[in-house]
Amino acid sequence: MSKARRGWLRVWTRRTVQLAFLLLFLGLLLAARPPAEGSPSPWLKAFFLIDPLILLATWLAAHAVPLAALWALATLAVTILLGRVFCGWVCPLGTLHAIAGGIGRRRKPDAARDRWSPWQRTKYYLLAGFLAMAVFGGHWVAVFDPLVLLYRTTTTALVPGVQWAIEEGAKKVYDADVGVGEYRAHQATEPVYTWLRDHVFYVQGQAFLGTGLILGLFVVTLALNRYRPRFWCRYLCPLGALLGVFSWRPLLRRTGRKEACNECGLCAAPCHGAAAETFGGQWKPAECLGCLNCTPACPKESLGWTVQLPWRREPALSRVGISRRGAIAAAAGGLAALAFFRATPQARGKKYNPALIRPPGARPEREFLQRCTGCGLCMKVCRTGGLQPTLIEAGLEGIWTPRLVPLIGPCDHTCNLCGQVCPTEAIRPLSVEEKQQTKIGLAAFDTTRCIPYAYGRPCIICEEQCPIPDKAIYAIDTEVKGRDGQVTTIALPHVDPDKCIGCGVCENVCPLNDRPGIRVMSANESRDPDNQPILPGGGGDYAW
Repeated sequence: MSKARRGWLRVWTRRTVQLAFLLLFLGLLLAARPPAEGSPSPWLKAFFLIDPLILLATWLAAHAVPLAALWALATLAVTILLGRVFCGWVCPLGTLHAIAGGIGRRRKPDAARDRWSPWQRTKYYLLAGFLAMAVFGGHWVAVFDPLVLLYRTTTTALVPGVQWAIEEGAKKVYDADVGVGEYRAHQATEPVYTWLRDHVFYVQGQAFLGTGLILGLFVVTLALNRYRPRFWCRYLCPLGALLGVFSWRPLLRRTGRKEACNECGLCAAPCHGAAAETFGGQWKPAECLGCLNCTPACPKESLGWTVQLPWRREPALSRVGISRRGAIAAAAGGLAALAFFRATPQARGKKYNPALIRPPGARPEREFLQRCTGCGLCMKVCRTGGLQPTLIEAGLEGIWTPRLVPLIGPCDHTCNLCGQVCPTEAIRPLSVEEKQQTKIGLAAFDTTRCIPYAYGRPCIICEEQCPIPDKAIYAIDTEVKGRDGQVTTIALPHVDPDKCIGCGVCENVCPLNDRPGIRVMSANESRDPDNQPILPGGGGDYAW
């Protein structure tokens, strides 16, 4: 077998591995659902546990990480030995960028697009700024982590979009009742729809708030591949920058025969990381993604790979050239951004957003933000679809972290899945019994909207549906005089603040769907001793 043919075999092996990891990523995402019995599989968060950027940022910000997250050290070990093969072989977002960058790819080399650009240092400076934020408790780097970005986009935008199309399409086919003779079209579509509904889309009509921005960011990153192949990986990815730091002198290195090289540029044209500073010349291992495209592309067969000791520096080995001044400036910029995030009264703990209802088991807000990546895994497994990504409710520092929106879906009284799947334990894993004793908010009646109060007509749906065994909502019979002077007895509902846990069932089932007559606010949450509106021993009801 010729050297070129062996090279192409390695390239196709890499592509096969990439596709396998992408399918595994999507398979684990779709498998994130309430199990028939027991706890969800720990494999659901496998990709996050091998992400060294999440490990480092969480450790710097929260000074603690789950034991399982130490698997990310294996990724670093592989990187030290083989270079950034995680980016070129494993990362599912990198695979999508490789596919997008390969569509319509030109055959002739273009020096501006193929060679290494000094602008590729940008990702290292971004990493420096994000890590400086993490040292002072800011976990914002997770917003741009490639695994988190892809999981969040797929969970909140892509899968719900596909689900809507399938549900609406199946409904249209069923309502149209078209067919030939006795055969109806819905006889073919309904079994497929039913299987997907029962095994994939377990929350009917699931949708998420504010996904336009999430999807828009994802689409922009893909579109940038038309300007430069793998633009995100070359210029912006903070995980790639971290792995590049550990790829400074890998054991596996590219070699070349200078006497055979005519600097045609064909080896640089298909390079995913633009790791070549000059055609056929110096090579930057920190930028190499291990795609192996260069070796079969060389018509002279002058390129190859060999294993060498890390302390041996060869003339062909070139550094990225990160300046100390630039790194310091980037770190200062990160601290300035964090100071801006925390300039609001809410960020300083002097004000509480009533709409910021965190899932049960969530740590105190500052510690929660030091751990939460906003990956969307807890939202994916939520049985009711009530966990939604924040936009500005938690400030910019907490963008896309989870909050409960009872009007969309309440917190299931018997479910504790969000804490079971959280990869950083920003949501503590509680038992069902502990979860049922944890308060995430407090319900209050709006007497200008509640039907018995505002309109003098009976309604006790909230009391009937309250999941607390001895009911956090109770009714008191009260005489009410109508406009005709006739006195009737109406059961007026009240909230017992000592029993209410803020699950939101009452708000969700209220007949007033636009603006319920009873709403849950973040007050009285167990995780924050300062957000307690009920004075000890005060008793009484809660309404406004």
